Amino acid sequence: MLPRPRLWVSLVPYGIGRTKPNHYFEILRTVWDNRHDLPYAWRILSKGVCDGCALGVAGFRDWTMEGVHLCTTRLDLLKLNTARALDPAVLADVKRVPRSAAALRSLGRLPFPMLRRRGEPGFRRIGWDEALDLVAARIRATTPERIGIYLTARGLTNETYYAAQKVARYLGTNNIDNAARVCHAPSTGALRKAIGVAATTCSYRDVIESDLVVLFGADVANAQPVFMKYLYLARKRGTKVLVVNPFREPGLESYWVPSSVESALFGTKMTDAFYQIHTGGDLAFVRGVLRVLIDEGGVDEGFVRDHTEGFAELRRVLAAISLDDLAVAAGSTPAEMRAFATTYREARSAVFVWSMGVTQHVCGTENVQGIVDLALARGNVGRPGAGLMPIRGHSGVQGGAEMGAYATAFPGGLPVTPENARVLGERYGFELPARPGLTAAEMVEAAGRGEMDVLWSSGGNFLATLPDPNSVRSALASTSLRVHQDILVSPQMLVEGDEVLLLPAMTRYEQPGGGTETTTERRIVLSPEIPGPRPGEARPEWDIFAEIGRRARPLAAPGLGLRSAAEIREEIAEVVPAYAGIERLAAGGDSFQWGGRHLCEDWRFPTPDGRAQFSDVMPAAAEQRPGRYQLSTRRGKQFNSMVWRERDPLTGAGRDALFLSAVDAIALAVTEGDPLVVRAEGGATVRARAHVVPIRAGNVQMFWPEANPLIAQGRRDAVSGVPDYNAVVEISRG
Repeated sequence: MLPRPRLWVSLVPYGIGRTKPNHYFEILRTVWDNRHDLPYAWRILSKGVCDGCALGVAGFRDWTMEGVHLCTTRLDLLKLNTARALDPAVLADVKRVPRSAAALRSLGRLPFPMLRRRGEPGFRRIGWDEALDLVAARIRATTPERIGIYLTARGLTNETYYAAQKVARYLGTNNIDNAARVCHAPSTGALRKAIGVAATTCSYRDVIESDLVVLFGADVANAQPVFMKYLYLARKRGTKVLVVNPFREPGLESYWVPSSVESALFGTKMTDAFYQIHTGGDLAFVRGVLRVLIDEGGVDEGFVRDHTEGFAELRRVLAAISLDDLAVAAGSTPAEMRAFATTYREARSAVFVWSMGVTQHVCGTENVQGIVDLALARGNVGRPGAGLMPIRGHSGVQGGAEMGAYATAFPGGLPVTPENARVLGERYGFELPARPGLTAAEMVEAAGRGEMDVLWSSGGNFLATLPDPNSVRSALASTSLRVHQDILVSPQMLVEGDEVLLLPAMTRYEQPGGGTETTTERRIVLSPEIPGPRPGEARPEWDIFAEIGRRARPLAAPGLGLRSAAEIREEIAEVVPAYAGIERLAAGGDSFQWGGRHLCEDWRFPTPDGRAQFSDVMPAAAEQRPGRYQLSTRRGKQFNSMVWRERDPLTGAGRDALFLSAVDAIALAVTEGDPLVVRAEGGATVRARAHVVPIRAGNVQMFWPEANPLIAQGRRDAVSGVPDYNAVVEISRG
C-alpha cells in the first residue's frame, strides 16, 4: 500500500473558473440529510463497502493508499440507505404523488409489498405470500420467452446477481440482463475477444506507477471522484495524463485536493494535453495514432511478433488509409496524432482508461477494439504500470456480468451455447435454455409489441435510462405484470399497467450474512450486515428471487438452493473458478483480487492460441452536414439517473443546458443562457439554454436523462447490444 496524506475527502470537484468548493458545507448537508439516525449513518460509512462507483472503499479505506477516503457520491447515496419507511397511504392515489424522481425518493423507503391493478387509482398494501404467489402464478401461466428480468447496479451484491440468474434459468429463460448492457457491454466483448479476459487487466497501483495515463471518453472527476486521488499521486510522481474527449472537462483540467494545502488553495493541474475529437471519433483517432507509430518505428515489434496475431493484416489495412483522412474522421489533425504518438512512444508504460463516452455508440465495440489494439502495439498489458481499464461507474456492475446475470453469458462469462448450457445444467440439476436471451432494451421493446407477460425489474428506471422515454412508457403500460423490486419509489412504477407489483428490498447493508461486490480492479469485497433500523417488511433481494422461483416450480424447488448468503457464496466459488475464495470472506472489508494484480501477466493470454488478437476494424468515412450537430449525453451532479443538484458544480451548467462551442454559438447567433430548441432527425424536440464551453465545434452535449427524448430507440451496437446515446440534431433559437 502506498503512503499518502492522512485524509482524502473528494467532496465537490470543481474546475477552472468555478466557485471553490465548501467542503464543510457538504459535510453539514450530509449530517442534516441523515439527522434522523446519525449513528446508523456513521456505521454504514465506517463499516460498509461503498455502494457508489466501482472503485471500492471499505469503510474509509482502500487497498492502494493509506488514509481516509470519502467522496460526495457516497455521501449523497447515504441518505437513501438511512431513509425512513414511507406511509403506504401516500401511494393510494398516484395522481397526488409527485412525478420527479427526486421528489419520489424523498417519500422514503418502500416498506411493504403493494399492488395496483388497471383502473385503480393507486396501490394497496398486500402480504408477502399474496405478492409472491401472484408472481409465481403469472410465471406459470406464460412461457419462458415472455418473461424478462432486469437488474440495475444500485448497490446490488454478487449474491443477488447470482441468485437472479440461477432463478431465471430455473424458470427456463435467458431473458435476464443488467446495467452493464447500457454501459460497458462493448468492453466485455472486445476485451474477451482480444486478450481472453473481460475485465480491467491492471490495478489502481499501476495508475500511480505508470509513465502515462490516457482517459478516453471518461470524466472521472465527475463519475469516479475517488479515482482523482490516484491521478493526483501519479502526477506527483511524474505521470503524464492525456485526455481524448470532445469537451475540455473542467474537472480534468484542474482539481482541488483538500488533503494538500497548496492544491486546496490553488488547484492542481491534472492533464498535460487534451485531444478534442469529434463525438464518435475515437476509433479514427487511435487508428491515426497507430498509423504514426507504424510509420515512425514506435511499435514493439518483438512483442507483436512473439505474443499476438493479426497485426500484419491491420498494418496492411492502415497503409491503405491516409493520415489526413483519419484525422478528418476523428475531428483531429495529423499534427495532434503525431504529438499523441510521440508522448505514447516515449512512455515506458501506459494505462488506458475509458468509459461511456467510448462505449455508448453504435460502434462501441469497435471503439474499444481500437483502444486495445493501440495498447497491444506497445505491449501495454500484463506488466507493472500498464493495462486496460474500462472504469466502472457502479459498485455492482462488474460482478453482475461475472455472475451470469446477462442475456448472452452464463456465470464466469461463458457464452450462452448448447454445450455450456449442458455443462451448467448438469451442475444445477435442471435443464438450462441454450440460446441467448433478450437484452435490457430488447425486453422493453418486446413489451411494447405485446410480447412480454412478466417484466421484473430489480431497481432501475427504464423511463430515465433508455432512449425515447415515450416509447418506453408505452411498453411498460403494455406489460401484463410488472414487478418493481426496489428500496424507493421510482417514476416507472407509476405507469399504469394490468398489474403493477412493488416489492420492498433491503439495501446491501441490511442483508443477513452481508454481501460482496467486485470492484473495477477485480477485488471481491465483503460488506457486512450492519445493525440498525429495518424498514417494514423489506427482504434480501436474493431471497425474493429464490422464493419466487420455488413457488413458480415447487416440484423441482428442493434442488434450487439459495437458502442463505453464505450458501450462495459457496456455490459461486464452485461455479465460477475465478471467484474461488469468496466463500472464505467472513468480516467486513475482507477481500481478494481475482486474477492477481495483473491479468495476462508476462504476456500469457487465455485465448485459444495463447496470443492476443488484433482487429482490423476501421472507422466509417467522415460525414459532415451543414446545419447538423452531433449530440452526445453527459452526466452532471448525479449518480446514474439520480440527479442530486439542478446545477452541476463542475461546469456551472443547469440541467437544461446545451453545451456548444463559441464557434457554433456565433454561427447560431446565440450567447450564454439564450433559449434554444434542439430537434432530432426523427422530429422530437427538447428546449434548452445555450452554455458556451470549450468543446469541439460541430459537437454539442446535453445532460442525461434530459436528452433522452432526442435519442432514437433501436439504435444499438450490433455486437454488444448497448444503446447508442447519441443523435444528429438541428438547433434553433427558442
